[in-house]
Amino acid sequence: MKKIFLLALIFSFCLSFGQTSNIVEPEKIENSVQKKHLNEIMFLDKAISLENTKETDFLKSMTFQEDKDLDIRVFQDNSLVNYLHQLNPSLPADGLLKKGNYQFTFYVDGKIIYVENLNSGAGTTESKTLKTTFRIPLISSKNEDSWGKFLWSRFYLTKSGIDALDEGKHILKIEIRPYLKTPTVKTGNIIAQGQINLIVQNKNIPEEQIKVQNIKPNSGWKVSNELYDTKKVRALNQKIAENRFRDITSIVVIKNGELLLEEYFNKYNRDSLNDTRSVGKSFASALTGIAIKDGYLKSDNQKISEFYDLKTFKNHASSKDNVTIKSLLTMSSAFEGNDQDEDSPGNEENMYPTDNWIKFTLDLPMTENKIGKNWSYFTAGAVLTGDILDQSVPKGLENYADKKLFQPLEIKTYKWQYTPQNKVSLAGGLRMKTLDLAKFGQLYKNNGIWNGKTILDKDWIKKSFTNYFSDTPDFEGYGYLFWRKVYTIGDKSFETYQSSGNGGNKIIMFTELPIVMVITAKAYNQPYSHSQVDKMVQEYLLPAVYK
Repeated sequence: MKKIFLLALIFSFCLSFGQTSNIVEPEKIENSVQKKHLNEIMFLDKAISLENTKETDFLKSMTFQEDKDLDIRVFQDNSLVNYLHQLNPSLPADGLLKKGNYQFTFYVDGKIIYVENLNSGAGTTESKTLKTTFRIPLISSKNEDSWGKFLWSRFYLTKSGIDALDEGKHILKIEIRPYLKTPTVKTGNIIAQGQINLIVQNKNIPEEQIKVQNIKPNSGWKVSNELYDTKKVRALNQKIAENRFRDITSIVVIKNGELLLEEYFNKYNRDSLNDTRSVGKSFASALTGIAIKDGYLKSDNQKISEFYDLKTFKNHASSKDNVTIKSLLTMSSAFEGNDQDEDSPGNEENMYPTDNWIKFTLDLPMTENKIGKNWSYFTAGAVLTGDILDQSVPKGLENYADKKLFQPLEIKTYKWQYTPQNKVSLAGGLRMKTLDLAKFGQLYKNNGIWNGKTILDKDWIKKSFTNYFSDTPDFEGYGYLFWRKVYTIGDKSFETYQSSGNGGNKIIMFTELPIVMVITAKAYNQPYSHSQVDKMVQEYLLPAVYK
């Protein structure tokens, strides 16, 4: 009954606010602790309700441990919606909450490390309309499900908070402001702020985990005699051992076609089959090129209407008839599918529960976008590419891939994932040894030649490593199921094309350097998974091996 009353009260406030722009009346501030700490952020080392909070619970300093609770209690003198109202008095309450939220700024030792405008969906309407105090578990030993832990993860792991909080004494400060995006971002005054002294202890990592690992015999590669910066590699290994780079399972570097570096972590070894997720999509690209070379496909400009009677599927449109294999490979097919938008009908999470992924894909409506023009990450398109290959090559795709790609590369041990029709899935999930993933990358550096035999045409590789979206802002680019990424050392830029998969799995091929890197990891669905790998390459691996 109380909950119903509160919701009715909020609705009444919102109606009133929308009609008169009056400020909403928040809950009364009656708690003595809150009154004493208005506009402050207080730090705690345990989860505790406001009613049970005492002055002695608040911390001025603590020894920081990643597996121990770290909470903050925020005390405001008003509710969020009223702070937002000050930024734009003309918007009703529901409009303010759709376009704004809290902005968090993290400082370490007086330096800004991270600023985040919380997604407008974070927090409940009730809390943002009525509440003047709230608790945020930044680190929870019980793994509480809260937007706070993801906020902390982005500060700590994605945006280098973990490096700022190295061994020693530090001051962590947090400021909270309101922000409103209409359409430019407008930020208000500080709502609350607070700081704590953190003591970060030395983790005492044994030498065995830090030293550069020796390359064991029988790798299948010629071992390189080239020199590299062992100090950089040792520093990287220490970061991995300290869990500052998380869930890394292997690193391999090939230079001039020879094995330069081979390292394994977290109980993985040379024979481990890595679940590389969407790295497998790049194999779809290679197999399409092989099928074209062999004449089983005419070209990448073939339309999917040559393989399916599209009128028998839902949402038929003339534009669907013109979808090409190339547009599937470049993720620009104009299907209503975007894995980065959870509301998209073609999001991959909507595909997996169905009993026919091909029907799911071909049933999707089309957008108004021009085919080949607008990029959006579309796993179902890679699945469709696999089905086209399966029906076009002799004895099906699984047999063809083994005969035409894996056997020539001497890749003997691997595991596919399968569709509901028991066909190999090119959505991803191909499990493979790290050194075999390196063979795939080196094949591209060899212009498609392996042991004197042409597996891929060099023209196909050129197409695959072309950025088809150079005019897209804030996007480094995409080829034929390969991501484009540029790293820098000083004033020098180094372009790469990469196979990339959830968890931080990557095969990295430098276009102008004779280097291939493979990094495998299992940081699945973590916001830091790719950024930490990019940092490993940018700050450690590339400086170590580039001369």
